[in-house]
Parts: sequence; C-alpha cells; structure tokens
Amino acid sequence: MQLVSENLACERGGRRVFADVNFAVSAGEAMIVTGRNGSGKSTLLRVIAGLLRAAAGRVGLSGGPDEASLAEQAHYLGHLDATKPSLTVAENLQFWARFLGAPADVPVAPALDAVELGSLADLPAAYLSAGQKRRLSIARLLAVKRQLWLLDEPTSALDTQSQGRLAAFMREHLAGGGMIVAATHGPIGLNAPRELKMGLGG
Repeated sequence: MQLVSENLACERGGRRVFADVNFAVSAGEAMIVTGRNGSGKSTLLRVIAGLLRAAAGRVGLSGGPDEASLAEQAHYLGHLDATKPSLTVAENLQFWARFLGAPADVPVAPALDAVELGSLADLPAAYLSAGQKRRLSIARLLAVKRQLWLLDEPTSALDTQSQGRLAAFMREHLAGGGMIVAATHGPIGLNAPRELKMGLGG
C-alpha cells in the first residue's frame, strides 16, 4: 500500500497555499511535515483527508480495498478534539467508532484503558482537561483500525508521559504495516521519519 501525491496544490480565499507537492509514503513508513506557521502543513493534511479540495494535482492511496476511498481508509486527527461535552467519555468514543464505520457493539473500553481514561468512562466530556480531550481523540485511532493516520500536531496538550504513550502507539501502527503523515513543529518520538518541508507560498 502506498500514499502518493503528484503536483498537489491548494488555494484558500484566492491565495495559493502550496503548489507542486510530491511525495510517496509506503506501508510501514512515517513522514513528518514541517515548516513555518502558514506554510500549509495543516492544509495539506486536510486535502489528503478529503476535507479540502485540491486546486491541482492528485493524492491517492493505492493497494487498499478497491471500493474504499482514501478518506475511508484514513484517520484524521486535527487541532480540535471534536468532543461532545454533554456525552460521557465512553459515549464520545462510541459515537466516533460508529461514525467511522465500526459495529454498534464495538467495545471501547480497551482503547480508553490504553490512553488511561478507563476510570473516567462515565464522566461527561465537559469536565476533561485539554490533555485528556486529546487522549480521548487518540483513542479513536485505537478503537477503529485504519491504515493511514493523518496527525496534525498530535502531541499538542499532552504531558511527557502521554507523549511517550502516543509514540509507542505510532511505532506499533507502523510495525503492523500502517502509515503516518504528521504535521509537527518538533519531534514526536519516531526514529528517523521521512520529512517534507513546506515553504510559504509553495
């Protein structure tokens, strides 16, 4: 399986954010996307995830199920943790698991335990700290298996222990043939990932 971008470009508000972006990421590989604020790191991940339309070029995932789109084979973890405050921690993860195509009775307890939120399963998400909300978002990666992880500043709001736990999840995902594309300003605990440097305007 391989994620391939060819001459990819994106415009927002009439401004060219980036252009001529080319890369290939194969099963078991990670690529970090670096660059200054405004260089298009987050925009690139959103284009790959299908949340924004490309102005030119193409990005696609080859080698997966023929009937599944790229978006259906990817997890997107953005800046916002997308929790519903009135739902409990467990209900939030159950909602996302169903939204992502898991069976209605899929167990979420193992994923919550993995991010050390099992004891808070019945707590309304409104009471979670920023770091706990981030861990709840990370639990989505574990509850529903998808080949490609698109991670935008994944260590944001995480303490040192939680950052180490996330790094272990990522290494396990790669060891199982998964792929990771992560936008980041700093190290995320992966050994020698490939790097795509984004520049302002292209």
